Amino acid sequence: MLALLVILPLIAFIAILAGAPARKSAVAAGLANLALGLWAAATWENSDHWSISLPVLEKPALHLAFAFTDGMSVIMVLLSVLVTLAALLSGKAPEGRETLYYGSSLLISAGAIGAFAATDLFFFYAFHELALIPTFVMIGLLGRGDRRDAAWKITLYLGFGSIILLAGLVWLANLAGTFDIPTMVRAAQEGSLSIDPATQKSIAALLIVGFGVLVSLFPFHSWAAPAYASAPAPTAMLHAGVLKKFGLYGLLRVALPILPDGMNAWLIPLLVLLVGNILWVGLVTISQKRLDLMLGNSSVMHMGYIFLAIAALASATATGQSNPLAQPAAVLLMFAHGISIAMLFGLADRIERNTGTLELSDLGGLAKSAPGLAFLFGMVAMASIGLPGLANFAGEVLVFLSAFKNYDPAAGLAPVQVAGILAIWGVVISAVYMLRAYRRVFHGPSVPSTENASDLSFADRLPVLLLAVPLLVVGIYPNLLLSLLK
Repeated sequence: MLALLVILPLIAFIAILAGAPARKSAVAAGLANLALGLWAAATWENSDHWSISLPVLEKPALHLAFAFTDGMSVIMVLLSVLVTLAALLSGKAPEGRETLYYGSSLLISAGAIGAFAATDLFFFYAFHELALIPTFVMIGLLGRGDRRDAAWKITLYLGFGSIILLAGLVWLANLAGTFDIPTMVRAAQEGSLSIDPATQKSIAALLIVGFGVLVSLFPFHSWAAPAYASAPAPTAMLHAGVLKKFGLYGLLRVALPILPDGMNAWLIPLLVLLVGNILWVGLVTISQKRLDLMLGNSSVMHMGYIFLAIAALASATATGQSNPLAQPAAVLLMFAHGISIAMLFGLADRIERNTGTLELSDLGGLAKSAPGLAFLFGMVAMASIGLPGLANFAGEVLVFLSAFKNYDPAAGLAPVQVAGILAIWGVVISAVYMLRAYRRVFHGPSVPSTENASDLSFADRLPVLLLAVPLLVVGIYPNLLLSLLK
């Protein structure tokens, strides 16, 4: 049954190539996948229908295997199907390019879901690479602005990261003697897979750099903002909201449980880099003069908080301590950030279509002509800066609590706690750039570009509400997701 979540977008893609109506076919597949994803979230623990394994190659043994090994993969798949449907309903395909527009979006979705659901290390990697190809194509062919430069930049950066990641994964699989991720993790926990600390450190370095480039970890982050600013709305929503979480998911799924000593060996450099994400990129975000570039840099900045939870877990695991808050914090914030940044990019696209610009200096007073757009943008902007009652707040609070979970007053502040204190300033930075942008776009006197701008239609509100509802529900009751991780 789980394989259907990957197969349905592929079937819709083939149908579109064969001449089926592009938008209707894509949206139908997105609706079916959302229903299937919600059913999966409700029944995965009580049903054996959510796993499948098909042998593909005998030596080395490769299996096209999908399974919900724990609640983390369930939450990531749920994020994928929510953002996919919202992305397919958002944006507007260029005349005559509907097949490319909707077909590529479906391939990105299929790749992301396949990566989160795969239990074979080869297909875990391969599905992510499948999703990158249409991402490059969409930016290069259907993007705006300096789209070709942005497409080449993201291709070179993510290609570089993928090659380094592949080297680390192959090395790890060779030592483990299997590509099956649950078998690797179980062997590492039982002690039958024993990798010496020096080798762990080397493999962990490859995985941190490889996954880090894919997540836009500082200083490998400069590809992200130009790519999202140039990308069509569905591509920005799917990549920033879903696909970029693959690197974080990979560190939690593969690196931390199998290479605890190796991850801890790089703890201090990782803390320095994540603080760079939050503070350096945060200050860069304040200086942006276009809304799309500001949102792109904001997305990069918030990855630092999730890396802080990962660092807290790495520190605890290697020293034999427990930190039950760290993984839930990372997963909850991945979900919350994915929903909020997808909603922000979708609304930014609507602002550009209404006004013809995303230059902050050319906008103003939009709330007068588009109050519905102003309200929904304000809601997700408040979520992004951590307003209580919305999902991002719950995730960020858990992240900071996880950083101080093993704090010992007698021993003083550990490196993780120092990074946590510095990271708190990111909340202030977020408020500065997001409130500044909201004021420039929606408040003040109307300008020529906003005087006659139309408000969101019913069709425009559907994808926004699809994301706003879980943002609010999870913010009020985060245990709705956290209970899946028990």
